[in-house]
Amino acid sequence: MTKKDSPAGGFSHLDERGELRMVDVSGKDATVRTAIAGGEVRVSPELAGRLHRGEVAKGNVFAAAHAAGVLAAKRTAELIPLCHPLLLDQIHLAFDLRAEVVEISARVRLTGRTGAEMEALTAVSVAALTIYDMCKAIDREMVIGNIRLIEKEGGRAGHFRRARPGAPRGGKA
Repeated sequence: MTKKDSPAGGFSHLDERGELRMVDVSGKDATVRTAIAGGEVRVSPELAGRLHRGEVAKGNVFAAAHAAGVLAAKRTAELIPLCHPLLLDQIHLAFDLRAEVVEISARVRLTGRTGAEMEALTAVSVAALTIYDMCKAIDREMVIGNIRLIEKEGGRAGHFRRARPGAPRGGKA
């Protein structure tokens, strides 16, 4: 079934009556699927310095955010109601502290009938929230944002790559 042919005018998560439903993926072939998502946490100069030096009282911020992101990706179906539970083959998170911005990226890989992008987006989101939680005593004005899908491969939809990976839609890179 294509999106054009799907119930409720192309929204695959709605049935003929407009009710929410989990999409039936049983007819899809299992393929290798990979998704990369990104996001950022804007921090104060003081916090950026402390992060760079590893001087946050709660401990290793990036190790905690990495663990939280991995756990979140694995539990996406428990958090997002219509997501399918998936067996993930790989979850990789990376953190890049540039000036006053912590750039977060997550790469999720699996072999299945659906998935990867929601898991990567969830990993980035929870990693960012963990950074906020661990650093809020130093900087309550942190801003979490620019959470986006950067690239996706696999499945019927094929390959997607954001034109400007770091820019929000309509934004300037």
